[in-house]
Amino acid sequence: MGLYSFYRISKPSADKVPEAKVHSRYITLRRQTFWATVIAYSLYYVCRMSLSVVKQPIIDSGVLTPGELGLIGSAFLFVYAAGKFTNGFIADYCNIRRFMATGLLVSSVINLLMGISGLLDGAAGVVSVVLFLLFAILWGINGWAQSMGSPPGVIQLSRWFPMSKRGTYYSIFSSTPYIGEFLAFIIVGAVVGSFGWQFGFVFAAVAGFIGSAVILLFVSDTPESKGLPSIQSLSGEAPREEDSMPTVKLQKMILSHPGIWIIAASSAFVYITKYAVAGWGVLFLQKAKDFSLENATQIIAFSAAFGVLGTVIAGWLSDTVFKGDRIRPAILSGLLSFVFLGLFLFTEGSYIVNIAYVSMFSLFIGVLYCIVAGLMAIDIVPRKATGAALGVVGISSYAAAGLQDITSGYLIQGFSEAPEVIEGMTEAEILAATSYDFGPVSVFWLVASLVAFLLPVLMWKKMKVTA
Repeated sequence: MGLYSFYRISKPSADKVPEAKVHSRYITLRRQTFWATVIAYSLYYVCRMSLSVVKQPIIDSGVLTPGELGLIGSAFLFVYAAGKFTNGFIADYCNIRRFMATGLLVSSVINLLMGISGLLDGAAGVVSVVLFLLFAILWGINGWAQSMGSPPGVIQLSRWFPMSKRGTYYSIFSSTPYIGEFLAFIIVGAVVGSFGWQFGFVFAAVAGFIGSAVILLFVSDTPESKGLPSIQSLSGEAPREEDSMPTVKLQKMILSHPGIWIIAASSAFVYITKYAVAGWGVLFLQKAKDFSLENATQIIAFSAAFGVLGTVIAGWLSDTVFKGDRIRPAILSGLLSFVFLGLFLFTEGSYIVNIAYVSMFSLFIGVLYCIVAGLMAIDIVPRKATGAALGVVGISSYAAAGLQDITSGYLIQGFSEAPEVIEGMTEAEILAATSYDFGPVSVFWLVASLVAFLLPVLMWKKMKVTA
């Protein structure tokens, strides 16, 4: 079997499900496919966020600097952006079960290799520049593997769910990044605290292998591949002109749609803010607010938990409270996320107060993220080009997130102040005692959160005309 044959979308099964069992079989397979992709994509994020959890121990050990970690993180995000665009278009033609499982398997292997490399560094004294280059290459490859997760996850909604249910289920699926972040910060953080940063990568790899097994066991490609009728027949949807159009033609229409590019630009600033807190929040709490690693990871984990709530309620809020209006909940959630991010970055506070600030920020940025980066785009694209739309929004979002990682890393490093060196201090002790001024980078993050919701508000009339 060739590579193309292995990954292409499944052909309809010759064995048809008896008519009396069609509905129950459809509901069972739809449920299994949906929840398996939710679990698996959450574990994708464990394999993605492992580096964020181990930044502080790596810096304090003298292995890598904040600037180098920023470059490594940006290698992931730039490759991810390109992969999100490319794989978004490719996934429209693919067997989503095999495609998604492949990405998570590769990501798991990458995490395992990084953990082993870290252990070898401690045992064999690998030169730090060699470890930096190795990590940058491996983490860049991880970016490509990770880009194979989201497109199949969204496409399964198009293949298995009617239009009337996609908003609600998309909101639930959009919570998976926050679930993964929560697991990463709580469990991987505990593993790192007990066994060292290298084992954080090893645990993430184990989680990824489990997620791959879940995909292979429970995800189905299409209803037709299981002997069921098409989703249009199952849901009773009236045939539309686009259903008979070639996928490639629909994808070209997506590329020329101004509304998609406005959404992509807004999503880019959402991701700058979202990834700033997820990627640098633990370090910020440790260096700027003097929290321990354990408490810092717990605070950011709470933010991830509330992000889940925000994305889950986004569809309901938009569909029910605002009667299908996307722009008003975007304004409300964007403004509130801006306020709570400012409080988190520029005020002091106890452990509980910081949990409250970052949790409220994540709740409202979760709503904004789901509406802008997901529902707005899905609202204006044909079913067969869902992956392409996701690719356009994704390349903009993650390119911006990559630039954020570089900018944040060097802003943090550029405004650092080394302590007075006492004779006998090791390099690791000097680095651990270095103070950082997070003021400039905090301004950068806050301005991005403001632009994130102003863009769709100011351009909404243009989007409505072209949609």
